[in-house]
Amino acid sequence: MTTTTTAQRIAIALAAGAVSLAGLSACAPLVVGGAAVAGAGMVATDRRTSTAQLDDQAIELRGASRVREIANDNMNVTVTSFNRQVLLTGTVGSEADKRKVEDTIRRVDNVRSVVNEVVVGPGSSFPDRSNDTFITGKVKASLLDQSDIFANSFKVVTERGVVYLMGIATRRETDRATDVARNTSGVQKVVRIVEIISDQELADLKAQQPLSSMGGSSSSSSGTSSSTTPASTSSSRVPLPPMEPLPASPSSAPANSGVVATPIR
Repeated sequence: MTTTTTAQRIAIALAAGAVSLAGLSACAPLVVGGAAVAGAGMVATDRRTSTAQLDDQAIELRGASRVREIANDNMNVTVTSFNRQVLLTGTVGSEADKRKVEDTIRRVDNVRSVVNEVVVGPGSSFPDRSNDTFITGKVKASLLDQSDIFANSFKVVTERGVVYLMGIATRRETDRATDVARNTSGVQKVVRIVEIISDQELADLKAQQPLSSMGGSSSSSSGTSSSTTPASTSSSRVPLPPMEPLPASPSSAPANSGVVATPIR
């Protein structure tokens, strides 16, 4: 029964990934990171505010349009936004093009910060892109199989075997999701671009939204944070500079250390 359920979840995750893969022809200069595949159920269980979710879709669409204006034959870039934090992946022909893409995205409305993981070099092959889609599906399915984390707290992006985890989560959830991803076959490396929140902040988020909308465990909260709107909570967390290392010991880390982007073997 467990094997059947897991297989079904992989199939669902791969079906969603196929939407993105359909646009991955060799002549496509840019891919939008999932702006068109957010269903009503996923929106309802997302830790981002509804405003942030709409902003992310707008950032990806506007970013695609802006990059398309400067694209050349050697530019294959994916723009992914989560809670107004943008991840750039793919390949370009030169360092100048890499900087140009980043500068272009930074000027898009509502972008808080950019993590530029674009590589200077030849574009990936179709088998590489197919394998990345398959890995993404396996990681998503594995996250869904875990009972101690909420899978929809993370967005999964894969580029040449490197898995990027984007999301809003506690340090424990982030470490747990990292272990799940790094133990998935085919994954070369895991990079976390996660907005770390404390357990209390997570409880406050749940108190501000219906319990059915948050998913996961229904831990109770005093509800005293209801005077703070979800939008203000989202905008108050300012991301740290990219590649800030995530402390290995949770006990030595501050309760809320903002957005981190750190590679894990």
